[in-house]
Amino acid sequence: MPKVLISDKLSPAAVEIFRARGLETDFKPGLSAEELLDIVADYDGLAIRSATKVTKEVLAKAKNLKVVGRAGIGVDNVDTAAATSAGVVVMNTPFGNAITTAEHAIAMMFALARQIPAADRSTQDGKWEKSKFMGVELTGKRLGLIGCGNIGAIVAERARGLKMRVAAYDPYLSDDRAAQLGVTKVELDELFAEADIITLHTPLTDATRNIIDAGAIQKMKAGVRIINCARGGLVDEVALRGALETGHVAGAAFDVFVEEPAKENVLFGAPNFIATPHLGASTTEAQEKVALQVAEQMSDYLLTGAVTNAVNMPSVTAEEAPLLKPYMKLAENLGAFTGQVIGSAIKSVAIEFEGQAAEINPAPVVAAALSGLLKPTLASVNMVSAPVEAQARGIAVTTIKHDRPCDYQTMLRVTVETGERTRSMAGTLFAGTLPRLVDVQGIAIEAEFGDHMLYVRNYDKPGFIGSLGSALGDAGVNIATFHLGRREEGGEAVALVEVDSAVGEDLLAKVKALPNVARVDALKF
Repeated sequence: MPKVLISDKLSPAAVEIFRARGLETDFKPGLSAEELLDIVADYDGLAIRSATKVTKEVLAKAKNLKVVGRAGIGVDNVDTAAATSAGVVVMNTPFGNAITTAEHAIAMMFALARQIPAADRSTQDGKWEKSKFMGVELTGKRLGLIGCGNIGAIVAERARGLKMRVAAYDPYLSDDRAAQLGVTKVELDELFAEADIITLHTPLTDATRNIIDAGAIQKMKAGVRIINCARGGLVDEVALRGALETGHVAGAAFDVFVEEPAKENVLFGAPNFIATPHLGASTTEAQEKVALQVAEQMSDYLLTGAVTNAVNMPSVTAEEAPLLKPYMKLAENLGAFTGQVIGSAIKSVAIEFEGQAAEINPAPVVAAALSGLLKPTLASVNMVSAPVEAQARGIAVTTIKHDRPCDYQTMLRVTVETGERTRSMAGTLFAGTLPRLVDVQGIAIEAEFGDHMLYVRNYDKPGFIGSLGSALGDAGVNIATFHLGRREEGGEAVALVEVDSAVGEDLLAKVKALPNVARVDALKF
């Protein structure tokens, strides 16, 4: 039977589930890195929380390891790329902590508004400084949410119950979903200017890193309060310290920090600053829930091959995997293409199945398309969480199967509608397994998906190909493949160029400035 190691503190119920399912289980929390390296080769499954670091070295030693299960949402302590290369499935429990994290943010808001930690210390020190701790009411205050997904929506619901006025900035929040939640959609600068309290509920990506920096703080009203129970790195800690010192920011409450464990931090000791040691998920109920979930998921995979809540492979049954895997890859690529060029909030997504594709199970393929579509903004999204994230943002998802004749033996089409435009991409499978793009906005084109690609919308005029090639050559960027399509002679056209390295902003600007170029995007697959 498979053998599982639990190397972090999990609920005893998790051990009971593993053993009841027939898996040999060792419970050894607190292993050092060296001790883990010594024994990990003996195990098929590794159940962890945040303390165990699953590094390349660990994975290299873990010759029998098939699955890593993280009881919680974050997999920052797992080298997912190395795990994928080693054929190890990485699972998490993305929704078990939502309520408890939202409640912690609300608790921090109360503590900040009434200076509860400082007042408690003062009183227990024998002082009675009643006039010193003048608080503010939450009723009627404007709460600004940066991120209104699963956790942000729960915070909004609780805040509205406190009679707060809630505004939200989230590129994927639709008007309908905002209305359903009773929140006002705003742009980021408007949120900064109007919010009395700002709370962050977004993943840490290149787009959100230091989303609150010195410039953003200057745009905020004097006396604003800031709460971060999401991820360290969303706020420039040095800039915030300065604003707390001057009083422009009246207070801040953080559960997360750029470096953890945070034994030292520039914010410690700042006026009206409250800190907790990453307690967002630390409730009895949440820990029990995620422990049970990870034990069930890992047992299912090791015993039946079923994959649930995987961050590095599709969640499908073992029987479906060989057939569905190439379709899911094609759908993810079509979604990723659209997600990288869409540029505004998504209202609806339609995934169409034609030819042989109309006969397959669409659910994992739709999930793969949504994962690709949302990943440019939500870095941690996966095939399991993508449908929930889409629902949380009010994105209408439609699955359509056609029995009409198809130009290809099998074909998928992803159509995304925003408030401004509609974009449509279609693809097929060559030789049954190789994803190919065959249609971009009604323009026929046949192109494989490369790691790095340049997408150019242009007008079909003489000299374009030469000028584009020269621009790339002058920048030292090698062209791997070059694909063209056009509506009509001299009309709107598309160029898809696979290149050997990423294209920087300077080169993008030079390509955009070429004659007859309408737009250019750097794509990554």
